[in-house]
Amino acid sequence: MPKTPITLTTDFGNRDPFVGTMKGVILGIHPDATIVDLTHEVASFDVEAGSFAVEQAYSYFPKGTVHVAVVDPGVGSSRRPIVVSCAGQYFVGPDNGLFSFLLGEPGCKVRELSNPKWRLSNVSTTFHGRDIFAPAAAHLARGAKLKLAGKPVTDPVPLPSSPETRVIAIDHFGNLITNVRPPLPKGFALEVGGKKITRLVNHYAEAPDGRPCLIIGSSGRVEIFIKQGSAAARLL
Repeated sequence: MPKTPITLTTDFGNRDPFVGTMKGVILGIHPDATIVDLTHEVASFDVEAGSFAVEQAYSYFPKGTVHVAVVDPGVGSSRRPIVVSCAGQYFVGPDNGLFSFLLGEPGCKVRELSNPKWRLSNVSTTFHGRDIFAPAAAHLARGAKLKLAGKPVTDPVPLPSSPETRVIAIDHFGNLITNVRPPLPKGFALEVGGKKITRLVNHYAEAPDGRPCLIIGSSGRVEIFIKQGSAAARLL
């Protein structure tokens, strides 16, 4: 059986047994699976932050990797469970915009997860991560064909588009990650918490102590940070 990685991204946190239960389901179907936790600390119900987490990590994984993302405020409703095939990898989760960054990419294919053989026999209305997404990921990692997942989806749900500059994620250090990408116009500035931030630095150590600054982070987006401090705590 191939050692295909399966990644997990959720807003479940680590206090409850939800994540461990999903891993148990995966291992019950695919005992040799390699499971990687991307993060389980996505802000509750924040689909855009969950999407951002998967987007910035997936390209560093090998071909064939299965990425499971569960930030699912619509669990149990009419929203579809889907699998996206793109860039030689699979993305499993709810059809709520989590995989918007893939839509429109060359060769991107989307299918509904409707094959009863790819889910547990009893599907709850509150835990599709365990009952639908984890087993589907295990079958894909074992080499099951995408066409067996279910019917093609031609209208996957995108994240709502917005031209406004905004914070899309806050990392562990309290850095505010925005939706702004280079190139930046001359005199570029951001205003957060009533404070205008103009200084753009090349690395964290270049910033003066205690002063909010801008930096192009590893995600390729503009971040607001305070050296050895928390911009989130100071500005939000």
